[in-house]
Amino acid sequence: MTLHRGPDLPYVLVAGVVPVARGWLVASAKMHAATFSPESPKVYESIVEVLNERPSFATIVIYAPIGYRDDLSSPRRTCDVEARTLLGNRALTLTAAPTRWHLQPSQWHADGLDAVTIVRLNHYRELFVELLPFRQRTVYSGHPELSFYQLNGDVPLRWSKRREEGREERRALLTRRVPGITAVIDAATAVPEKHLYDAAALLWTARRVNGRAATRLPAEGEWDSDGLRTEFVY
Repeated sequence: MTLHRGPDLPYVLVAGVVPVARGWLVASAKMHAATFSPESPKVYESIVEVLNERPSFATIVIYAPIGYRDDLSSPRRTCDVEARTLLGNRALTLTAAPTRWHLQPSQWHADGLDAVTIVRLNHYRELFVELLPFRQRTVYSGHPELSFYQLNGDVPLRWSKRREEGREERRALLTRRVPGITAVIDAATAVPEKHLYDAAALLWTARRVNGRAATRLPAEGEWDSDGLRTEFVY
């Protein structure tokens, strides 16, 4: 029996995904050969909606950790250590990834986690429930500062996105390097500007992943106890 998978499209869809207060901000683009066409971003209520979107996303780069330590006594994730080394003055943006213990639905203790991770913990739990190893053919973990690092010629950005200088720095880089990205960063939306910049940067990385041009940290594969590849892409 042949499964019906819907019409063949003349393009593939790639996406950068960021957790936000109302759900998940998705910046997507159509890709066909050398053509890259970003679209207006959209907020989805759940990660299931993102994963089940039709037409489906061929590549998703998400601002959330994938691959987890079993508990706080486990060794630190290699991808976190290597990313902090690369980012230098921007390394503080790499918050602590929750452990598998933190992500259990019945677990409400946040011991050992920073304030940002605690705020995002329900998003991370939501992803944890859905992310079986087969999903990693499509879904990759990224970090906006790593994406900007690559866009900036492998040099960390100078300013925090909380400062006007930082937002201007990110906007200038995106508009110079990513064709059509104003469809994302100038979108009329209630989502804060800084999240649009993050989603746009991850969208660029999704393009690189889809084109097999992305860098993986660590270069040598590393998997957690459930078989999830533990890495960042940029």
